Amino acid sequence: MNKLWNQVDLSWQWLTASGQWHGEESIPHRLFQHLLYSGAALLFAALIGLALGLLVGHTGRGGFLAVSVANIARAVPTIGLVLLIVTVKYSITPQVIALVALAVPPILVNTFEGVRGVDPETRDAARGMGMSEWGVLWHAELPMALPLILLGLRTSAIQVVATATIVAYPGFGGLGRYIVDGLARNDYQLVVGGTVLVVLLAVAVQLLFAALRRFAVSPGLRGSARSS
Repeated sequence: MNKLWNQVDLSWQWLTASGQWHGEESIPHRLFQHLLYSGAALLFAALIGLALGLLVGHTGRGGFLAVSVANIARAVPTIGLVLLIVTVKYSITPQVIALVALAVPPILVNTFEGVRGVDPETRDAARGMGMSEWGVLWHAELPMALPLILLGLRTSAIQVVATATIVAYPGFGGLGRYIVDGLARNDYQLVVGGTVLVVLLAVAVQLLFAALRRFAVSPGLRGSARSS
């Protein structure tokens, strides 16, 4: 208990110090960098994962291959990918590319599973009403798959926010800079403070997606996707 209290006290002292809120090394500046990397990665990952997931889920073609590749991609060490991209091509924001590679699989797999899990009778009824294939996807499959799709987006967002700390290792910014620099300097307070900020940001993302799910998903479908 004393150890936990000491960690809380160290974090609070660091967070409330006036020097942490001004300049290029400040919390607002590092938080902006972290959100910039994470937001850009999640946006690109969503565009890729949603498009592929909806396509293979609706058509039923290439689903096994897409899901298999996505699951294999999950096994790739993120820090190794970051360092590899930095070495090969420094000019194309390697931190974002590495985070995109991390974020795509959960979005793709959940989108695919959500669309494929729609009751075939629902599709047949939509087609019987004269809907085009696009109409079936947009008006029938997508709303029913939304709980799983949001779960995939939430999982990716939390992973990206947490893993974005790694991109500080090869010299980039973000909240991970505090952890990397703290370890290099043997500054325990800096490490703990940076870790607390990352945890708080991850919790904020969790709450944001919980609110989004409550707003966007109909009450009858909320039980179809649960937190893992």
